[in-house]
Amino acid sequence: MRSIRLLLLLLLAAPALRAQRVERFEFNLYTDSLKKGFYNYINIDGQLSDGSWRPLDSVQVALSASAGIFKGNELFIDSSYKGDSVLIKAVLRSNPAIRRQVIIYIRKRGFDTLPSEQEVLNGPSAGDRRKGRS
Repeated sequence: MRSIRLLLLLLLAAPALRAQRVERFEFNLYTDSLKKGFYNYINIDGQLSDGSWRPLDSVQVALSASAGIFKGNELFIDSSYKGDSVLIKAVLRSNPAIRRQVIIYIRKRGFDTLPSEQEVLNGPSAGDRRKGRS
């Protein structure tokens, strides 16, 4: 009798224990361009069957790119890459029919020089303050 009750309890609880499925996913990019010579994190959010959104990683999504190398969700673009953009493709591993792709452009503007240790310790010079830099 006890085993019948346990079996009945398990059968009634089974629908509530089902794992949530990813219904769809979208790229949620933190930046509008990729930087050469750096690891660029490619953020992907998935909508589950209960309507909630969760971040997805390379365990749930297969990532590929027209240039560079993926390590998990991070895409490394070599500094010698000459193209102006990269096509990134993502395929849901549990349902390969669900796929997305996005073109992300490569950053063209260089990086500003960092202030020296002395400039940081002394603060901005009077000339910098007059130019509107602080």
